[in-house]
Amino acid sequence: MLVKEARKITDSLTRTSKMPGLSYSLPAWACQTGAKLRKVKTSPCYGCYALKGNYTRYPAIKIAQYRRLAAIKIKGWTRAMAVQILKQKYFRWHDAGDVQSHEHMAKIIEVCKLTPNTKHWLPTQERQYLPKPEDVPANLVVRFSSPMIDQGPVKSWANTSTVSTKSRTCPAPDQDNACGSCRACWDPLVKNIEYGKH
Repeated sequence: MLVKEARKITDSLTRTSKMPGLSYSLPAWACQTGAKLRKVKTSPCYGCYALKGNYTRYPAIKIAQYRRLAAIKIKGWTRAMAVQILKQKYFRWHDAGDVQSHEHMAKIIEVCKLTPNTKHWLPTQERQYLPKPEDVPANLVVRFSSPMIDQGPVKSWANTSTVSTKSRTCPAPDQDNACGSCRACWDPLVKNIEYGKH
């Protein structure tokens, strides 16, 4: 399968200029757990960045996100994603949106297996769709996000992320909100990433 054929199935991948690779953006409006959390003022999802700014300023972005969401169910999606990701050193799943189902998670895991030289990072709030730890390939870091600001990391999952008003380990705010040389989010040995509330 050629890349141009793959894009007809998956729609385009997204490029976030501050990160070291491509990502896949889904509509935050379709987040399941996030839809509940964004009503809670003490949750990181409250005031979600993916429900404002360029995500809403340019209608084409939202339209493309919904095309990608629909594409997940198309036969050949897994292979088409792998074809586009294959040459990427780093890949982030969902700079907007989240996992939709067990089937979706299983397909993501398969894409990671088909792209063994790519390091994948998947942040998620969707506890119900977490895979069995033994099913997570070595090149994928699934980071389960704590649902509340200033809440410690969850103890039920190996790799996590938190949001704090008091401290942070993420260096991005000190470097023009870019990853720079940091790759901690993709590193399975880094157990928790603490983001500053923004």
